[in-house]
Amino acid sequence: MNDTRYTTVTGTNPVINSDFPDPDIIRVGDTYYMATTTMFLMPGCDILRSYDLVHWEFLAHAYAELDDTPSERLDEPGGNAYGKGMWAPSLRHHDGVYRVVFVANDTRKTYVLEAENPAGPWTKRVIEGFYHDNSVLYDDDGRVYIVHGNMQLHLTELEPDLSRPKPGGLDRIIAEDDPNSGLGYEGCHIYKHDGRYYVWTCHYPPDHSKTEACLVADSLDGEFAAREILDDDLGFHGLGDAQGGMVDTPSGDWYAFMMHDRGALGRALTIMPMRFGEDGFPILGDNGRVPHEVNVTGVTVEHAGHRYAPLNGSDDFRYTPHDGAADVESTDLKPFWQFNHNPERSAWSLTKRTGSLVLRADRVVTNINHARNTLTQRTVGPRCAAEVTLDVSGLYDGDIAGLAAMQGYHRFIGVEQTADGPKLTVRFKPYRDGALWGDGDWISPAAESASATLDGTLVQLRAEYDFTDMADTVTFHYRPVADADDECHEGQWRRLGDTYRLYYTLDYFIGCRIGLFVYSTRQTGGEAVFSDFRFLGPDEMRVGE
Repeated sequence: MNDTRYTTVTGTNPVINSDFPDPDIIRVGDTYYMATTTMFLMPGCDILRSYDLVHWEFLAHAYAELDDTPSERLDEPGGNAYGKGMWAPSLRHHDGVYRVVFVANDTRKTYVLEAENPAGPWTKRVIEGFYHDNSVLYDDDGRVYIVHGNMQLHLTELEPDLSRPKPGGLDRIIAEDDPNSGLGYEGCHIYKHDGRYYVWTCHYPPDHSKTEACLVADSLDGEFAAREILDDDLGFHGLGDAQGGMVDTPSGDWYAFMMHDRGALGRALTIMPMRFGEDGFPILGDNGRVPHEVNVTGVTVEHAGHRYAPLNGSDDFRYTPHDGAADVESTDLKPFWQFNHNPERSAWSLTKRTGSLVLRADRVVTNINHARNTLTQRTVGPRCAAEVTLDVSGLYDGDIAGLAAMQGYHRFIGVEQTADGPKLTVRFKPYRDGALWGDGDWISPAAESASATLDGTLVQLRAEYDFTDMADTVTFHYRPVADADDECHEGQWRRLGDTYRLYYTLDYFIGCRIGLFVYSTRQTGGEAVFSDFRFLGPDEMRVGE
């Protein structure tokens, strides 16, 4: 490229080696924006920004809470929104307004989020109808359509304000997958380019791993021809790369984006060059293969040196409430943090003790699944670790607090307050072989694998997460802290328990998360105090650390 306004940036796939499922990417000017699925995590609907498609940073969460149902509050005995909530967003920019359209499988509603600035504020409303894994198209003639469905792909014309289906508007089935397919067409992205209409869709051909298909038509009421355009696992255990779409650069080059299944880590973002063949069908990567190294052209020179805020991070929990608020709100936290379900405002604080996150056990429950206010952030491959200091002096008998690997088959290291004093414990939910959808058991106590006496009430906990070549394991360590004012934390980490496998299952439907939690098995009111949270990314992990 000879145009001095642009340069090239190189990255390695997956460009985000972390759980950012169902990405939808658009470009506005020289800036890319991405919306991604956040399910039951709050605040939700992550909006990310990039200038080169390789490096990304958080820009906003588009809502503080999705809805206010008992399951989203973890209010019902045994009730929850795991695996549900916000799914598969469609991000668009039209007439100066950013819009995100998505469904929630627990409320059975289709939501529209709108903002004039992608950093917010965002407003929320509901569309009439339910449009699974949808994608919105604003056509050149001012009409607007939504493609949606699973197995059968439907194309429905909407009112211009997206409020409901347009009476008498186009409403048709544009494709129907082989009934023997593993899942059927879904996860659509619709575009118009050079007079043609493109629908990208995830596909599971019979007896085959996940692929990406593309449907192409010359008109929305014409026949859509289908073709597989990506069938690649990046050499990673047969796990497919799919459910994405396309975006162009300011210089006119085209790139495809997909999500790649990475085992317990979740679904990671991949980027690859693409071009259009003579028949109009996209040709992705290296003739249908995802390149290990990707060179993104058309990056504006003025943004090539942009310093991106991290997608994960440490936290000293020193926050100041703004606008006269009594405490920090969930949307004021560093953007890599999200609560498990809607947080209960009265049971967590960042001002009660300076430099600390205070979590109060406000209900009696049987396990971590129903621990309200669990604070989480993503793990990162191939390896990462989390450390935190925990003060258990405020725990009541039967309380358990600690540091978790959060998934359907959870594992954690924590401290249990017993009649004889605090006890270190490592616990896990036993895995049922072949349980892709989980085992439906949300209430049984976790099994204890190891324990140790804790002298004192202050301890550091450490979890090491290893996703190297789909190892998918976590190990736990601890070291007591003799004095709360001792900043040196000298002494060796002590291993507690075994190496525990991690499993990606569809009951949670998310990649493994780091979690800080407390719950009570006997009485409410006990408090756990977390401080000095430290995240160690792949570059900071050392062999034998």
